[in-house]
Amino acid sequence: MDIREVLELYRGGKISVEEAEKALRTDYVESLGNGINMDLGRQIRKGVPEVVYARKKTPETVAKILGSSTGKVLVSGATRNHFELVKNLKNIKFFEEFGCITLGGFPKEIYNPVAVVTAGTSDIPVAGEAVLMARMMGCPCLEYYDIGVSGLHRLIEPMKEIIDNNVASVVVVAGMEGALPTLISSLSPVPVIGVPASTGYGFGGDGTAALMGMLQSCSPGLSVVNIDNGIGAGAVAAMISKGRSNKR
Repeated sequence: MDIREVLELYRGGKISVEEAEKALRTDYVESLGNGINMDLGRQIRKGVPEVVYARKKTPETVAKILGSSTGKVLVSGATRNHFELVKNLKNIKFFEEFGCITLGGFPKEIYNPVAVVTAGTSDIPVAGEAVLMARMMGCPCLEYYDIGVSGLHRLIEPMKEIIDNNVASVVVVAGMEGALPTLISSLSPVPVIGVPASTGYGFGGDGTAALMGMLQSCSPGLSVVNIDNGIGAGAVAAMISKGRSNKR
């Protein structure tokens, strides 16, 4: 049952408000065959676009998914080969530096901005996922790259701007020992989402050292997503912004 059917039934007095609400909250999943399921109700249900993880999918599979979609989709882990098969779709764009494809464009930015910060330039692809997700959810983004703890002076101006621009939340991507989110959280008046990045040397350099460091943070207000999960961090940051805006 789609949204229009639910509304028509309610208008005709055939279902109650409670029944309509339950129907609208029920996950709407379309099966494309071969084990592929699209959650087409996610955008309406919680404001988060459908996400496709392309890293282990063939270009043909990604093309089939995007070709069937009627809403906004964010593809992560995408390559030029993935994009070549879908580049003729309407309102599609390839962000090669982030390994992402967006379908359906970006809505009007109506919520408080989200700040996205990286410790180093190697962390930018992960940060880019967070930026695209937040923008697809209607949040403008302030981006600050390469301001890690090895040069604390680089953090001063970005923190001033973050506070002055009334950001709703801050996403901080860091590899190595993962110290930057704790530092920013100690200065930030809003929630910080730490993203450990798989950037580093030898033991723990796959992101585990950064993950453990962030989980052991002594700074209240810092939460942590999994290694390289820019998508998840961007979604949380945007939902914080939307919740804050709705309480005005």
